[in-house]
Amino acid sequence: MLEFVNPWQRGFPLAPRPFAEIGRQCDLSEEEILKKFVELQKQGVIDRIGPVFRPNTVGASSLAAMAVPPERLAAVAALVSDQAGVNHNYEREHRYNLWFVVTGATEADVQRTLSRIEHGAGLKVLRLPLLEEFHIDLGFDLDTHAAPRAASPRSFPDLSRDEEQLVAAVAGGLALVPSPYEVMAKKLGTTESDVIALLERMLADGRIRRIGAVIRHRRLGYEANAMVVWDVPDSLVVEFGRRIASDPAITLCYRRARALPGWPYNLYCMVHGRERSRVLYDVKHISAAHGLGRFPGTVLFSKRCFAQRAAKYG
Repeated sequence: MLEFVNPWQRGFPLAPRPFAEIGRQCDLSEEEILKKFVELQKQGVIDRIGPVFRPNTVGASSLAAMAVPPERLAAVAALVSDQAGVNHNYEREHRYNLWFVVTGATEADVQRTLSRIEHGAGLKVLRLPLLEEFHIDLGFDLDTHAAPRAASPRSFPDLSRDEEQLVAAVAGGLALVPSPYEVMAKKLGTTESDVIALLERMLADGRIRRIGAVIRHRRLGYEANAMVVWDVPDSLVVEFGRRIASDPAITLCYRRARALPGWPYNLYCMVHGRERSRVLYDVKHISAAHGLGRFPGTVLFSKRCFAQRAAKYG
């Protein structure tokens, strides 16, 4: 099964019968291909098949964190996960132990969600918006960690009304049926060819990062996952961010706003792995090889996943 899904994390066919196209390439029938994808989704190995949007190009988002008393963690995590705009919610090993991502159609929507969480929990929320991405692509090869690392475009077109409607409809994934784009077109009151053309356009200009299977890596044994952060002078953070983004051990790398005085860090990366010792080795190597050892930093391993689902933009 993994050998089957790994290549289709990106490059999912933009064709009227995409599963039949995959079948031709795999020497399997359309029915067999669909059965495999449905089974992988039932098993929780894949969250969905569909587009992965570049942050803040089709809506707004922010990483956030709270320092939750251990005895309240489960209850506060449940409150956070109940918010429709929350698509990731994790416990991490740190005083700031609850980390989540909030998305929305606008920045105002994101801030309203964060304020509801803050009010409901009675705890301060660190707001950590993305300032610059250096490498964000969780569609890494499961064997080699290889993923495209091309430079990001510096600007993106605004969404048209048709694109806004498409993003809201497709963010949760495509239907696992022989003609998923036709199903999407009927929902939107348009044509299959128009849906495919819009997806092709957004993929070409970078607002869609990839189209394919979105994998839940923890289900595949990637449980030793660490968020690594450093406090790098603002004059140097872009240089160091671009430098470490090329390291194959890194699956995410970006710059975020600090939240002073409690959170001084501005350079982030993620290292995914199956064994804690290997991840710590990779972090040590990254820090030494790229000269980050002179800056304050810390490693936050994931402990529990409370929510992982598609973002909602409308």
